[in-house]
Amino acid sequence: MGERLKGKVAIVTGAGSIGPGIGNGKATAIVFAREGAKVMAVDCNLQAAQETKRLIDAEGGHCFVFEADVSRSDDCRNMVEKCIEIFGRVDILHNNVGLSARGGPVETSEEDWDRIMAVNVKSMFLTCKYVLPYMEKQGSGCIINISSGASIRVQWSPLLAYAVSKAGVNALTREIAIQYAAKGIRVNAILPGLIKTPRLEYYHKAFWGGDVEEMWKQRDAMCPTGKQGEPWDIAYAALFLASDEAKYITGVALPVDGGLVSAVRPGR
Repeated sequence: MGERLKGKVAIVTGAGSIGPGIGNGKATAIVFAREGAKVMAVDCNLQAAQETKRLIDAEGGHCFVFEADVSRSDDCRNMVEKCIEIFGRVDILHNNVGLSARGGPVETSEEDWDRIMAVNVKSMFLTCKYVLPYMEKQGSGCIINISSGASIRVQWSPLLAYAVSKAGVNALTREIAIQYAAKGIRVNAILPGLIKTPRLEYYHKAFWGGDVEEMWKQRDAMCPTGKQGEPWDIAYAALFLASDEAKYITGVALPVDGGLVSAVRPGR
């Protein structure tokens, strides 16, 4: 066990994963616990959060689970209040929830648009709304918002609602970072590239069909490195931003993508 987050309390939303395997939020919760943080693992699927807790407990870490739909104000308020009740403080808020849907302005339904905006942007506004007063009272805190490379670069197929929502996450991050910079609170965003996650495999099988292994090969070929990233890559970037090593970093949108957003064209 490490000590980079020793004595700190972290809320990780989206801390479960769909099906077996390790997703970005699950990996981050595990890494935070390995480095000494007390973790509140939050997910709308309680069983998924409990699986994350099981893995953390097995390594001797400290984890409490909480079921919440973070697109709902009451759930976010209750989540933060429960964290304060149990741990007495909150040092790190890691916002990992997100949804996507294919389509441009004509193909995207109004229902999908509203749902994606609520989950991807409104949720982060709400979690920040309720956690910031406690961080301000402490005089310290760190917020990490998971955005996407789609927020700054057009993708291979239209993902209008997703891309716009993630661009909103970048703006939310920037605005809060500057407003709270003098109050000891840092706010940064991570922009994952192509990451091999259980969620992507689940959606590919459930909605898109086709050969999953062939999909992985195609995604590998799109990356300048010739290989997709792993959830652990996102987790360790989050660990750095959450640690005191990043004490002078705020308002940053950090790509973790093997150079993808810098490529002239995908795969080049």
